[in-house]
Amino acid sequence: MRLIHTADWHLGRKLKGVDRTPEIEAALTELLYQAKQRQVDAVLVAGDLFETANPTTAAERVAYQFFCGLRQAGIPAVAIAGNHDSAFRIDSIANLLSLAGVHALGKPRLADKGGVVRLDTPNGKLCVGALPFASEKRLLRAEDLWEKDSVEQQQHYRDRVNYLLKNLASGFRDDSANVLMGHLCIGSAKLSKSEREFESTGNYSLSDGMLPTDAQYIALGHIHKPQTIKAAAPTRYSGSLIQIDFGESEEEKGFNLIDLEPGSPARVEFVPIPCQKPLREVMCTAVTLDETLDMHRHHPGWLKVIVELETPTSGLADKVRKVCSQALHVEPRYPETNSQTRRRTIDPNQFDPVEEFRHFYRDRKQGTVPSTALVEAFESLYKVARETQYATD
Repeated sequence: MRLIHTADWHLGRKLKGVDRTPEIEAALTELLYQAKQRQVDAVLVAGDLFETANPTTAAERVAYQFFCGLRQAGIPAVAIAGNHDSAFRIDSIANLLSLAGVHALGKPRLADKGGVVRLDTPNGKLCVGALPFASEKRLLRAEDLWEKDSVEQQQHYRDRVNYLLKNLASGFRDDSANVLMGHLCIGSAKLSKSEREFESTGNYSLSDGMLPTDAQYIALGHIHKPQTIKAAAPTRYSGSLIQIDFGESEEEKGFNLIDLEPGSPARVEFVPIPCQKPLREVMCTAVTLDETLDMHRHHPGWLKVIVELETPTSGLADKVRKVCSQALHVEPRYPETNSQTRRRTIDPNQFDPVEEFRHFYRDRKQGTVPSTALVEAFESLYKVARETQYATD
């Protein structure tokens, strides 16, 4: 049996105001071509189909166009919601998606409640234990938040996730190829820094020992860097489909091609997909700026240009974009102040966004303290963003 494992499409993603959806559409077109050419039995999508809980119509069109293409080729798909997706939205359209051969799961559920998807493929039976992103507020009761300290809450959340994983594995069958698919963060994984930090650390950082040992393959989403996780069963992150942010510049993107059969570990191959607009980060000084820009004026993708300066220079961004119009981000970088060179240790369980904003502002503004009005504006905006996320999850 042959499968494709993909994840983290982030349709609707914008980078410095530029919609990346056309680039993602090009990658999905290639993914569909590969699925047909390699005659795969199913496609697994491990979450974060969309960038936001309320995706644009253009983002939805691209996703559903891909699934319809799979349907025309006779290839079923199993897709789960990630932390960027709306679980309620995915569940609400699951019946419609089933008409295109897509088994979609928004909220986590037990094996006998639809958490295990069973498919009869041309090359045998397939069981997929599917675990969408499990937010704390779904797994922890209000009493847990009131009565337990942060350590107890963390352990309780992990116990719940561990229970779900074991329950899904209980739905595996001896005569099937058994796969676990989850949108979650394993603590040993290397982050690309473009993931949402508060949903990738602290309580959400899980032990690889929680992963079931009796799966032939474990397909993970959430972390954007393609990588292998050391676990009892073959375990991989497929990574994001394109370079999401400049932290992923020069990083190879693609999908995992899995060959498997009941009772045997999967054989996995990472298959690259070229980025239509590859990201590149370049660094120079005021002296080497002209030479650097000339070297990259024909770069086919997007650029982040970092210029090391002694003092502020007016018109820097305009000068850069006059030569390299594809420079989305122009960053002047000045000599480090004492506040920048001091290393700070942040406890993810005691993360204070307002205090971190103050530190960020002082570092960027060379020691200048943000005004009370600016701090209040940030706090208000952060509160609205969090409330919006809770309302749409």
